[in-house]
Amino acid sequence: PPVSPRISVPDADAAERTRQQPLPPKPPLDLLAELTNTPPPAQTPVRTAVRRFKIWTPLVILLLIVFAVVQFVRPLPDAQLTMTSAPDFTFDGAAPQLPWPSEGQGMITVSGLGTVGRFGEEKPVPIASVTKSMTAYIIMRDHPMKVGSKGASIRVDDLAEKEGGYNKAGKDESTVDTIKAGQSLSQKDALSAVMIPSANNVARLLARWDAGSEAAFVKKMNDTAKQLGMTNTTYTDPSGLTATTVSTAADQVKLATELVKDPALVEITKQPYWYDSTGHKWLNYNTLVPFNGAIGIKTGSTSKAGGNLLFAAVKDVGGTKQTIVGAVFGQHKAISILDLVNKVSKDVLLATRKSLTSQTVIKKGDVVGYVDDGLGGKDPVVATKDLTVAGWSSLKVAISLTAGGGKLPHSAKAGTVVGKLTVGSGTGQVSAPVALQKDLAEPGFGAKLTRLG
Repeated sequence: PPVSPRISVPDADAAERTRQQPLPPKPPLDLLAELTNTPPPAQTPVRTAVRRFKIWTPLVILLLIVFAVVQFVRPLPDAQLTMTSAPDFTFDGAAPQLPWPSEGQGMITVSGLGTVGRFGEEKPVPIASVTKSMTAYIIMRDHPMKVGSKGASIRVDDLAEKEGGYNKAGKDESTVDTIKAGQSLSQKDALSAVMIPSANNVARLLARWDAGSEAAFVKKMNDTAKQLGMTNTTYTDPSGLTATTVSTAADQVKLATELVKDPALVEITKQPYWYDSTGHKWLNYNTLVPFNGAIGIKTGSTSKAGGNLLFAAVKDVGGTKQTIVGAVFGQHKAISILDLVNKVSKDVLLATRKSLTSQTVIKKGDVVGYVDDGLGGKDPVVATKDLTVAGWSSLKVAISLTAGGGKLPHSAKAGTVVGKLTVGSGTGQVSAPVALQKDLAEPGFGAKLTRLG
């Protein structure tokens, strides 16, 4: 009989299995139960907690190790120097009572420390030949000269010779009449003529020599006054002969404070007299020099201005050299207004010198601050010497602590200098290094581990 063809019918179950995803592996306990025909233990909260503990504990330990390593190797924060002493110190007692005159205006200061006293209405008034202080300041600023040097050579022009005769021509001017056209004056001699016998003709000669014209020099004078903060000052000539050149005692003290910083100029202003090239002796109208430490600066007098004096002196106080700068303007109540202003200025200067004293503000070994390592460590620092500051009763001086150059160390031996303590300001300030009181150790592992931020 004929053989029927064999037809293969696909296994439905197998086809279905090929379309399904593989089954996930069973838990170890279930597999073990199949192999041993033992059912897995029932899940309980305790068994679940134990299993989670076994899984997470190694991970947590690893994370803690990584955290500890990171904390240990992280750069340390910058150490900071912090002051613990008072930020200022005030001398005991009431402010000094100075013997000011009954007219005019005045002011006296100690450079870098402050104003000792002042009187009168602070209003612009004619200052006469005190004007020459600005003329001399600009010449020395723009043509520096060392102590002992003669400086630049200045040719005397015809106008300077002509104006030299104004002291005898009824013009009521102070001049030097021994200079001749074509002659050369040294810078030192020219400034001596201006600052000692108050030569108007030489002041104007210097202006022309420096700026090309007197008008151009006057502009420099006013520009310089603005730079120095002399807000109540107007210059109209380099000698001060004109009454339109006005200023205040306070403004001129600002100028004088800068002027006395030039030792070559002070070497001129502190002289009681000057000899010119002909051998003539010219006296200084400022009779305060050279007594009581006086070092200048300039007188000025006219019928409108009265007697005026801008003066300076030095005094050693507590091992420091203090510079006193003062001005008294507008003295009219005497036949000789120059004698009067010299006298009242001397009285004020002597009283100020007497009021100056010194006091130890910080003693050697005093704890003045600490080094903060940023992780909770605070290591004390001490002054390495006594700090004695000059002043007068009621004066308040500032105290500051600053770190040395570069970053503060995180570890150092006791006695290592880490900063500087300063009392006062300007030329009156004193300072001393500060050092570690004990060994400074780097923050320990615990401090590094627990730090935040």
